[in-house]
Amino acid sequence: MPTRRGSVKLFRLAGIDVYIHWAWFLAFFYFTSRPHAYSNYGWSALEILSLFLLVLTHEFGHALACRSVGGTANLIVLWPLGGVAYVAPPQRPGAQLWSIAAGPLVNVALAPLLFGMIYLGRQLGWGNHFSDAFLLLENVALINLVLLVFNLMPVYPLDGGQILRSLLWFPFGRAHSLMIASVIGFLGVFALLALAIWTNSVWKGIMAGFILLNCWGGLKQARALARIARIPRRAGFACPSCRIGPPLGELWRCGNCGQAFDMFVSLGNCPHCAAHFSATQCLDCGTASPLTAWSPSPPP
Repeated sequence: MPTRRGSVKLFRLAGIDVYIHWAWFLAFFYFTSRPHAYSNYGWSALEILSLFLLVLTHEFGHALACRSVGGTANLIVLWPLGGVAYVAPPQRPGAQLWSIAAGPLVNVALAPLLFGMIYLGRQLGWGNHFSDAFLLLENVALINLVLLVFNLMPVYPLDGGQILRSLLWFPFGRAHSLMIASVIGFLGVFALLALAIWTNSVWKGIMAGFILLNCWGGLKQARALARIARIPRRAGFACPSCRIGPPLGELWRCGNCGQAFDMFVSLGNCPHCAAHFSATQCLDCGTASPLTAWSPSPPP
């Protein structure tokens, strides 16, 4: 996944930092230099920049929706394969579902606006008087539709695959829903690889490789979550984020001496080197919270 490493910060909006990876510029020059139907290459560059804006608004949809349910979202990274909004919604299926679905909903909202402008332009003869601008509008509308359809494919980690995972979370739980979505994602990888070979598309092959790595990572995470879920839980404590009790055992590792210990027996102090930890990480959702915030009472 792209990170701020190798990326350039563009701006900060609503407390969200937007970065662009250096490889995006290579993709920009590659696609703008290819043959196109415009009268000059400037319009081709505008088309790529329009794609940039579509992806950016899509990612802001994820980030703002995540914040609306009490999650954390303060980073967006744009790269040649699209964009990534680093969102950390509460570990509840409903919160996860809304955080993921909000991205495609941005494209859904844009679709009637763009196609409505195309319809109006045809009635007013824009294609005859402003041929390049009207072609750009048609291409942007088509790109928005393709992004919507592609993202809604039920292939993890695409939005459709994560939406499927969130829906499966309700009946099957956190670990098994991720495992099912990852396995379905592998099937999507094979289909995309076959399509890449059939169409001789390097770009589709790269996308298939990206999805394959994420599916493998999702499968490993699901197996780890399943193992943690089978461990007996400690009574009297609950994670402030996911409301799940901590597992019993020496499952936390000291960042100072590297020894394993039970954070709740030693009350945040490593028994081997006496290092103190002000925050305790939940092994289920990954959220770090002060030990005093862990309580069995439900959130308000």
